[in-house]
Amino acid sequence: MGNLGLPERAQNLHDMVERGVDVLVIGGGITGCGVALDAAVRGYRVGLVEQNDFASGTSSKSTKLVHGGIRYLPQYDFTLVREALVERGHLTRNAPFLVRPLGFLLPLYKDARRPLGIPIVPPFGIGLGLMLRMGLYLYDFLSGRLGIHPHRRISLHKASSLAPCLKVDGLKDAFIYYDAQTDDTRLTLTVLRTAAAHGAIVANYAEVCGFERIDKAITGARVRDSMTGQEHTIRARYIVNATGVFAERVEAMAGGEPSMRVAPAKGVHLTVPREPLRMKHNTAVVLPETEDGRILFLVPWGPRVTIGTTDTAGGDIERPLAADEDIDYLLRHVNKYMDCTLTRQDIISTWAGYRPLVHAKRSRAKTAQLSRTHAVLLGNGGLITIVGGKLTTYRRMALDTVNEIDKKEGKRGLPDTTTLSLEGAEHWDKVRKTLPAQATALCLSPDIVRRLENYGDQALVLLDLIREEPALGKRIVSDLPYIMAEVVYACRYEMAVTLDDVLTRRLHINFEAWGRGINVAPAVAERMAAELGWDAAEQQRQVAAYRPLES
Repeated sequence: MGNLGLPERAQNLHDMVERGVDVLVIGGGITGCGVALDAAVRGYRVGLVEQNDFASGTSSKSTKLVHGGIRYLPQYDFTLVREALVERGHLTRNAPFLVRPLGFLLPLYKDARRPLGIPIVPPFGIGLGLMLRMGLYLYDFLSGRLGIHPHRRISLHKASSLAPCLKVDGLKDAFIYYDAQTDDTRLTLTVLRTAAAHGAIVANYAEVCGFERIDKAITGARVRDSMTGQEHTIRARYIVNATGVFAERVEAMAGGEPSMRVAPAKGVHLTVPREPLRMKHNTAVVLPETEDGRILFLVPWGPRVTIGTTDTAGGDIERPLAADEDIDYLLRHVNKYMDCTLTRQDIISTWAGYRPLVHAKRSRAKTAQLSRTHAVLLGNGGLITIVGGKLTTYRRMALDTVNEIDKKEGKRGLPDTTTLSLEGAEHWDKVRKTLPAQATALCLSPDIVRRLENYGDQALVLLDLIREEPALGKRIVSDLPYIMAEVVYACRYEMAVTLDDVLTRRLHINFEAWGRGINVAPAVAERMAAELGWDAAEQQRQVAAYRPLES
């Protein structure tokens, strides 16, 4: 595997500036990385720049689910659900080490009115169970041959055993259906590294601050290197705006106004310990009905549980925060369905992100009602903007975007990435059989092994690091599975260049540790200093600059 560290970052920027590219992708979230991969696979010379760190926006603030979006069935958005379920199927096959099936317990209560947002309210709730069952059958059907497992109805006793804190008073039916779970940041970085392996040239902390033109056509982008302060021009035949909620800002630099706009919808999550909710590690719980017509998820995440999400319009997209009313909303609905009462004292962290929903200019629809459908827009000067969509459908979004470039080139849209294995999958079947034994020989605990599985066959690189330096096998936080070898890996192979890159995204210590990792920040900075050449003053600056996410 090739290095993707600080030296490569500088070289990549130099290479883009000196030689130019065919396709320049602006934005290092999951969508931008997907576009870079798709274009590189088709033989284009591809550059990608990101103004902050990769996955620093929406792509690291999701519920970490790869799913069809069961709540869109009652909205009759069957096309979107089908698309997402197909993409879910591709991902479970192309990155099986990182995208894993997960069961979802769906309870039905006697006093339910609109579970899952069902648009028809039957008198006295008669037939609700049948309606839910039919919806689940449809969900299974739409996944086709790429399905995970068919749903099933379960006994109330089984429901209680899967979710011991689930309220049984008024519980009249229960179902299990299946979607998948992933580490959103790891998925983004895996797609990025796969793109780089196919020739894409990538750099983070490189902000586009304007465009170059010949006549009216955009011929390049002015890019400011945030680490040096220098500004460069990268020539490109095509420029793709994949900046999510910031897409309108980039379009404004190009001039003109699209027929669609991005309607940022804030999604807030809570992280809590698993013990108070007595959650099983392999079953999520669906809270089927909220006061605003949404559904909520309680999703096991190692020793933690992720609770989310909200859907509210507006706010500061530069610094999304969980407001008191967001936290109260989530706690109120959890405590409505669960007997293990949660309070603010149980919350390890709150975190928020913005979904880039596609919004018609004149639409008055609420964000909770907007579709996650994506759109490829051809803008002023030839700028190509991809907006909308969600984590699960990134590959299809990339496909549609690069198809537009192929049309301009007079090429066919082949090959595509439908069956392209992501980095880590090639030798995974063999590695997964030997990984536990190799890890045990290095005194690594089972939860650490499960964490290392997220790297696929690249987990062997981490094991080699530990063999060379056994101290790298030590936990960073006592009750979390992250180890120092991951810090080294992040610096050498994933272009982590700040302490926040590691503590917030490469590892999720900022979300999952009590105290947000403040106490371990100096030790991690010291390890990074050895990799990145920081002196003592820079180590101290990095620790001081590390800001735990806070509401």
